[in-house]
Amino acid sequence: MFKSIKNEAEAEIIEKKSKFIAKIIAVNSKEEAEKKLEQVRKKYHDAKHHTYAYIIGNIEKCSDDGEPSGTAGSPLLDLLKNNKLSNVIIIVTRYFGGILLGTGGLVRAYTESAKKAIENAEIIEKEYGIRYCVEISYKNIKEIEYICKQLEINIKKSEYKENVVMLLESNKEKKEKLENSGIEILSEKMIEDNIIINKV
Repeated sequence: MFKSIKNEAEAEIIEKKSKFIAKIIAVNSKEEAEKKLEQVRKKYHDAKHHTYAYIIGNIEKCSDDGEPSGTAGSPLLDLLKNNKLSNVIIIVTRYFGGILLGTGGLVRAYTESAKKAIENAEIIEKEYGIRYCVEISYKNIKEIEYICKQLEINIKKSEYKENVVMLLESNKEKKEKLENSGIEILSEKMIEDNIIINKV
């Protein structure tokens, strides 16, 4: 189980005429983080700096992007760690206002803008789990819906064919509890393993 964010959020501050735009975005891979960073760079292509930090599982990376060493990337990474956030990237874009802030001023400005972005985000719990299909008869619909709710299993989709085919997401332990609940499951198929799912 780990903490992440539901949707991306942002915040903006002005410090001695410099504008700091902070964005926090949920990502599930290093490639996705780099892609989001590239999108921000393109959007604010005329900005002087795009500093960032991300944590994805046990991967950590940060960059000062031309700012004095340790004034942006490291404080952003520390902020993510202090908030126990994972699978997120935080990017702070700076438009230079012509007045030097000094190292202490930079650390404060980058940290404050990032902190506000985190405050604007909806923090949620996520976990590693599996996605699978179960097929049940129509007479068992209400029962399986009730059991899934009790076990906190996500029902992603239901297809009504000859029988009902449900796409479910949960951890393995909850899947086993569903199988042992006594409900008649006509067939079962694994779709994907080791996926990141939102805790219900």
